[in-house]
Amino acid sequence: MSDGAGHCYHCGEALPKGPVRRVAIAGVDQPMCCAGCEAVARLIDEGGLGEFYRFRSEYAPTPDSALAQDDEWNAYDRESVGENYVRTLDNGLCEAVLMLENITCAACSWLIERVLVDEAGVELIQVNPATGRAILRWQRQTVALSTLLRRIAQLGYRPHLLSADQAVPLFTRERRAALKRLIVAGLGMMQVMMYAVALYAGAIYHDMDADIALFLRGVSLIVATPVLLYSGMPFLRGAWRDLRARRPGMDVPVSLAIGGAYVASVYHFFTGGEIYFDSVTMFVFFLTTARFLEMTARHRAAMATGDSARALPATARRIGAQGDTETVPLAELRAGDHVRVPAGAVVPGDGRILAGESTFDESLLSGEFMPARHGVDETAIAGSLNLGASVDVELERIGQNTLVAGIVRLLERAQSERPRLALLADRIAGVFVSAVLVLASATGFYWWQTAPDQVLPIVLSVLVVTCPCALSLATPTALVAGTASLARRGLLVARAGALQTLANADHLILDKTGTLTEARLGIEHVECLGSDYDDAYCRRLAAALQAHSTHPIARAFEQDGRDSLLAEDVQEHPGHGIEGTVDGHRLRLGQPAWLGLPEQADDGGTPIVLEIDSHPAARFILHDTPRPQAEEALAALREFGLSLEIASGDSPGAVAAMARRMGVDSWHARMTPEDKLARLRSLQAEGKRVVMVGDGINDAPVLGGADVSVAMGSGSVLAQAQADMLLTRAELGDLASGIRMARRTMRVVRQNLAWAACYNLVALPLAAAGMVAPWMAALGMSASSLLVVANAARLARADQQPPVVASERLRPAAVPAVST
Repeated sequence: MSDGAGHCYHCGEALPKGPVRRVAIAGVDQPMCCAGCEAVARLIDEGGLGEFYRFRSEYAPTPDSALAQDDEWNAYDRESVGENYVRTLDNGLCEAVLMLENITCAACSWLIERVLVDEAGVELIQVNPATGRAILRWQRQTVALSTLLRRIAQLGYRPHLLSADQAVPLFTRERRAALKRLIVAGLGMMQVMMYAVALYAGAIYHDMDADIALFLRGVSLIVATPVLLYSGMPFLRGAWRDLRARRPGMDVPVSLAIGGAYVASVYHFFTGGEIYFDSVTMFVFFLTTARFLEMTARHRAAMATGDSARALPATARRIGAQGDTETVPLAELRAGDHVRVPAGAVVPGDGRILAGESTFDESLLSGEFMPARHGVDETAIAGSLNLGASVDVELERIGQNTLVAGIVRLLERAQSERPRLALLADRIAGVFVSAVLVLASATGFYWWQTAPDQVLPIVLSVLVVTCPCALSLATPTALVAGTASLARRGLLVARAGALQTLANADHLILDKTGTLTEARLGIEHVECLGSDYDDAYCRRLAAALQAHSTHPIARAFEQDGRDSLLAEDVQEHPGHGIEGTVDGHRLRLGQPAWLGLPEQADDGGTPIVLEIDSHPAARFILHDTPRPQAEEALAALREFGLSLEIASGDSPGAVAAMARRMGVDSWHARMTPEDKLARLRSLQAEGKRVVMVGDGINDAPVLGGADVSVAMGSGSVLAQAQADMLLTRAELGDLASGIRMARRTMRVVRQNLAWAACYNLVALPLAAAGMVAPWMAALGMSASSLLVVANAARLARADQQPPVVASERLRPAAVPAVST
């Protein structure tokens, strides 16, 4: 980007009056507006990075404000900041994730990486221009974090240590700006289309007064101008960037179409020719809508890590040297501190229990609903909820070193490895626009030699008739219709690109707890151990005892407690069972080992024994309740050609039992988030297109790395934020219906693309031969677009079809489980 007359070569600001500062860039003296720009420009040139100015697509931001705030960056060297935002790796290096302002193109990323990689102590700096994020690794003993942040700020890219509180304002500003563009484009399109209908009708019937026609044309010009210059500006800038980088993408044909049609319309407004403002506003609106949805999905993915902060409390009760407690902010905690975690509180960091014993709800982290019991010298995990008595914990890991932070880092790494289908679209668009430009130039040259007065209308007809409107609408209109239909069926699509991948998927990985099951225990069967009492009476006795318990197991007996007997003198033994007096009998209900009986787990279930008057009376086998129609849904998925497997953190017995019940011949138990991600990568290395279905934070990394990810609506917030799709009703049958709809949607996409291609192949020769007037080209383009939209609208009729359920003949028989 060259500097304009009287403007700073670095930031583009107007030059001050008087002597002008100059810096030699690539051997040429360039003007600078201030000492800050001069210093940064010298830094860039002396570092051998002058190529930055040739590749950048916009002026670099001014570094003045960053240079004037050194004290702000010094504050980042405080230990409290490091504990919460900086992670210490095993090799002694420090790692932080940054969010950078003013990142506009790949040249910005290149500049930051080249400058920082030469800094002493910096081991790695990676900048993602699409998200504005950077991963920084450095040696704390060699260089301070404040020095590196200040260096980045001096370049004009203000850094922030990544946190949800800092990301929200940036995303809010971007979203508001995009929403304003969308509103302007929508209102403008509606107005101009109304004027266009009147003008077309008047042209057909030749009965419109000339003054009224002129008025409508003038109003169309007034309304279309802000639509193009405000709402359409991102496309125009994108086209300029792509052309400078010599890699034409979709912004180039879009800008050629809307820009060419607008310029020609303005010219014809004054000369009396045809105008195409309706086409300009319509195309800008549709593309702006697509960009807005794309931006929303990007923000949602970027904010996934911020959701992890909700797993931790804002404050904690630190124990002093005299045994007294004080409430302190989480940022003030250090490894080695002792904290008291009362009942109902969240553990602030990973640590060792010093005193007390309690049960902890770790479902937010593990995905398993059964609470875990921990006592002295056992581990308490950050983010877990204390369900029982108060415990004292010695913190061992806090901030970025906790388990939940490690899961988030896995999620970020999985996201960075996601394939980018947009690259293929850009390559296709590059070939398309190059061919259009060559044909338009050849057409113009021919008519310049034959009939110079016909060059403008014929070349314009070629550009308008080959406008990629139908081509660009072919995919998004079908995807919008398909995703709307899926939403009504209970499958919410967060990223439109996931629909295509879902249609082509051939392998499905399912979590067990919360995905195949409802995370709710139920009684599978009752075995009477004596002849004195039947199973119905034993159920009533057990329900009477469990009515006094808050343990999840008690929920399994709720259905038997509607007319249950009254229990007295009830005592609960945490981790073992419960006892009391019911109907004159002394009862004990709990684990077999507590009652002195062998475990004898049944088919992966949980055995609970009822003892009446010191004699074993009944044995209850509890199973996690499978989701309704889960077997039929999996059978339907197999019918679609998908191979299935279960990957769970649960015990092998429970996973094997569920696999046999569901007819899944491949299962994996006791899997950590790392194990799940490794399994996913191995399948992808074999060429599989993998769908992952999960519900917990532990599933978030593998959800981020899957070709398409589906989260249960009843699952964790982080899993939902990361997923490409969300099962709002938490019914697997909706996923089977979704795959059918996805495949039908892709058929419609292919039909639309075929129509758009055939239309261009027929219309282009006619336009080049001068047989299509510009107004006919505009009508043809509009008709082509309407046909594409109408074809996509057929997808809405899919809502009238019955949901996908497997027939009885498709129900699989139980097969031997294979543990790996």
